[in-house]
Amino acid sequence: MSPRTPSSDALQPTPPDASQRARRMVLTWFGCGRSPKAPGTVGSLGALPLGIILLLVGGPLLLLICAAGLFVVGWKFADLELPGADSDPSWIVADEVVGQWIALAAAPLTFFGIAASFGLFRAFDIIKPWPVGWADRNVGGGLGVMLDDVLAGVYAAVILLVARAFWA
Repeated sequence: MSPRTPSSDALQPTPPDASQRARRMVLTWFGCGRSPKAPGTVGSLGALPLGIILLLVGGPLLLLICAAGLFVVGWKFADLELPGADSDPSWIVADEVVGQWIALAAAPLTFFGIAASFGLFRAFDIIKPWPVGWADRNVGGGLGVMLDDVLAGVYAAVILLVARAFWA
């Protein structure tokens, strides 16, 4: 076996340290973002179990507080993982979790309510009406990664709240 030379060591990728692994665990929402197909949809589905538990434990306010906290964490973690980038890589799904939680906070805690929050959020995230699409195209960095999904979640929440008021 030949000894390693300093130049051959430089060619080896550096394994992620513990803080980078933790950031990626949050940004991929515990691996949901690593799905080979539809990682955003998988991330939104992955958001539901904890979101439902938070709703049961503390209601919509607790869920929105947790969404706000994850928004800030996701923004900062995305900035660290993608310094100077203007793209929103598909493996980052913490933004989908935040948007899904915002939509879920407005939904009745029934199968139909949960399904409606999921369907509406995904529709607004995919269709990207103004200002969702504007934020997606024009806001860079970690804030840009997170913001369009927050806006899509707000659209879904407004539709759910109007529907609840109409059927109340």
